[in-house]
Amino acid sequence: MVPFTNNQAERDLRPAKTKLKVAGCFRTFNGAATYARIQSFIATCRKQKQNLFGQLKNALAGFTFLTATPCNT
Repeated sequence: MVPFTNNQAERDLRPAKTKLKVAGCFRTFNGAATYARIQSFIATCRKQKQNLFGQLKNALAGFTFLTATPCNT
């Protein structure tokens, strides 16, 4: 058994694990992938000390916070 530590990787996984405990499962694989992608973006914004709300607005408009060019996804 691996002892519990409070490192960054474990803190990043806790919200997904809590969601699984509450909901029981993700309904589709695409739903789980979308959830993971959004959580990853939010975590990256926080780690880079970016304005989360502003960066979410930019991402929905097609811009990343790393470049000023539109993203292709």
